[in-house]
Amino acid sequence: MLAQLIQAFYNIVDSFFVGRYSADALTALSVIYPIQLIIIALAVGTGVGVNTYMARKYAENDTKAAEAAAGTGMVLAVITWLILAVVTTLIMRPYVMTSASSENAISDAIIYGRIVCIGSIGAFLEGNWTKVHQSMGNMRLPMIAQIVGAVTNIVLDPLLIFGWGFFPKLGVAGAAIATVCGQCVAAVITGVKGFYLPPKLHKMRHYVNRIYRYGYPSIVMQALYTVYIVALNVILAGFSDSAVTVLGLYYKLQTFFFIPLMGLETCIVPLLSYNYAAGAYGRCKETMRDTFSLSAGFMLAGVVAFVCFQQPLIRIFSDTAEVLAIGRIAFPVIGASFVSAAFSLMTPVFFQAVGYGKVSMGLSLLRQIFCLIPFFWLFSKIGLSYTWCAFPVSEIISGVIGLILYRRVIHSWKMQ
Repeated sequence: MLAQLIQAFYNIVDSFFVGRYSADALTALSVIYPIQLIIIALAVGTGVGVNTYMARKYAENDTKAAEAAAGTGMVLAVITWLILAVVTTLIMRPYVMTSASSENAISDAIIYGRIVCIGSIGAFLEGNWTKVHQSMGNMRLPMIAQIVGAVTNIVLDPLLIFGWGFFPKLGVAGAAIATVCGQCVAAVITGVKGFYLPPKLHKMRHYVNRIYRYGYPSIVMQALYTVYIVALNVILAGFSDSAVTVLGLYYKLQTFFFIPLMGLETCIVPLLSYNYAAGAYGRCKETMRDTFSLSAGFMLAGVVAFVCFQQPLIRIFSDTAEVLAIGRIAFPVIGASFVSAAFSLMTPVFFQAVGYGKVSMGLSLLRQIFCLIPFFWLFSKIGLSYTWCAFPVSEIISGVIGLILYRRVIHSWKMQ
């Protein structure tokens, strides 16, 4: 949680300095944010597959297979980075033009997007090596790596954006370069003890299949997150660039309040996987009971912040009258969905960890595609102020269905 808190902080710092540089550059960051989420989805999702498989092998005392999976994950990280870098370079301009209208915002978004995508090799390697450490119960080294990487980014941001001292003034390109440098530093730290040689090519296919079997729900969940943000950006672009900016600022700020959930997700996957493989169903149930309680409690802080202090939060980044006016309505409505989100987010993680990948993916599809996007579109037909109601409606529906399915699994365990 501490590492992710620092990660969230440097995303905020990124937006703070870019917002001070220009309003168009701030819009550019909101437009590129979904692509950065795709990078996270592929890097962390593959890492989760490595993590889950390694945890199971450690439970079976098969260290050799666990280390082979770690080496395979590194190869997958490099291949995935190469494919993503090529594809995003080719489609960057047409993608950006779907979510931004002003020429300056489009230009800034293309520059920022291409740099963070081509330079994302550090993010992919760190995503794999972090999960290798976590599968063995080592949470401290990944935390240190992410903190050092975040500090690197924070220090370089103002130097490269505004050209302080002998550094050149690079604007939005400087923010992108600072991000890439921070990711590479974190990768080096985790790679020192997280590097394992991959198995021979003819054996690697076995591990690739297992890694993606356990990791694809996480990849899909993160990728769907990207899909619905892109869809929401397209809908909001029909109102104004400021509406797109407000959504981007919300996703930056809500990270602080979702950090406990993300931290718990990271911790409970290997814990649930290990105990499920060992037949310790009671410990799995206890883990989820505590997770639900802690998550709901943490999210109450987010409700208070977004309902009571939305204007001070937005003013950190922008004093634009239109952005403030839209945010004054949007933030309290979205914040009302936070407590139910604790259940709609945690139940898919549970099903992923115990091997119910299709259920996990189905719940994620329900929450992010089948509920949020249609409701957002329908409410947009009434007016911009109503679009934000899609968030609490979607979280409640998916949270209730997730809990029903979870209770069925617990009941089946009792019968066994």
